[in-house]
Amino acid sequence: MPEADLITDADLARARRDPAFRQQLLTENLERLLAALNKLRRAKPSAKHANQVREGVELAVKLAERLRRSVPDAPRAA
Repeated sequence: MPEADLITDADLARARRDPAFRQQLLTENLERLLAALNKLRRAKPSAKHANQVREGVELAVKLAERLRRSVPDAPRAA
């Protein structure tokens, strides 16, 4: 990941104060994570990739849950 794409301390501070920015940050990072997982899925299978995919999926679920909680009245998964 290029350094310009890293989340800064200023971004985190703003996300704590600004719910709309927090939602945007969560959404953008969930999209980036899903794109990376899709790329790994297409890569040559290996134990390392399997572990990375598993960890990525766990993180994606956590990000999706935080995103859902940040949106009032968002539908819940069954």
